[in-house]
Amino acid sequence: MLNAKHIRRRFERAATSFDNADFVHAETRQGLLSRLAPLLVDAKTVVDLGAATGAANRNLTKRFKGAHLISIDLAHSMLGRAREKKAWLAKSSFAQADARALPLPNGSVDVIFSNMLLPWFDDPGPVFSEVARVLRKDGVFAFATLGPDSLQEVRRAWQHVDNSVHVNRFPDMHDLGDGLVNAGLRDPVLDVDRLSVSYTSCVQLFADLTAVGARNAVSQRTKGLTSRERFLTMEKRLNDTAGITLDLELVYGHCWGGEPRNDPANFKIDASKIPIRHK
Repeated sequence: MLNAKHIRRRFERAATSFDNADFVHAETRQGLLSRLAPLLVDAKTVVDLGAATGAANRNLTKRFKGAHLISIDLAHSMLGRAREKKAWLAKSSFAQADARALPLPNGSVDVIFSNMLLPWFDDPGPVFSEVARVLRKDGVFAFATLGPDSLQEVRRAWQHVDNSVHVNRFPDMHDLGDGLVNAGLRDPVLDVDRLSVSYTSCVQLFADLTAVGARNAVSQRTKGLTSRERFLTMEKRLNDTAGITLDLELVYGHCWGGEPRNDPANFKIDASKIPIRHK
């Protein structure tokens, strides 16, 4: 299980260093924007969900001209950086919020853009339900996330050291599609790409992870500092003669707004529509 408090604290700290190490986010951001390009959407309100430092602001403002762009992130310091990138004369708002409880009215959004937010949730279902609630019918939800094959090299290296969880488990493309449909979103389209990232040392790798707030936030992780001996054992397993190469499975998806599913616990019947039986 991921610890939401740890995630927020790490992203608050990472705001000043995020842009210097966000090359994976930059890759998926461009991939996501290219997949959005052919879609015909008349957007008046666009949400950047998990906006971080607002690197997508200018692209979204250019893609959806005249739309009101709302940047939402869990970390206040990230939103501070995003405000600095606000396009001149652009209609922009900024909101600190959890993606599972969006401060937006039902059916009020035309496009939701979400780059690398989902890896920070054990279960994306509540996020999808909120997206389905605030997205208008026929609006677009577009996202990029990590698939289950990501960071397997790091996971295997740590398994030689201890039995603790060091890398989160990411849902596969089929589970994501099912989750979207179960939330009431329509016609999901998903595809997978690959990205290899190389490092000369573990020090460089973990420095980049720290810079973007992506260190281990799993609740079951080992408490306290990892000993130098254990870290060197992991590093030896991870590092080969050519350095360290990590394989990332990038999952892209988009779908359309439909009718949010009713909560079975709060099912309501309109009494005026119940037919009256006459004797």
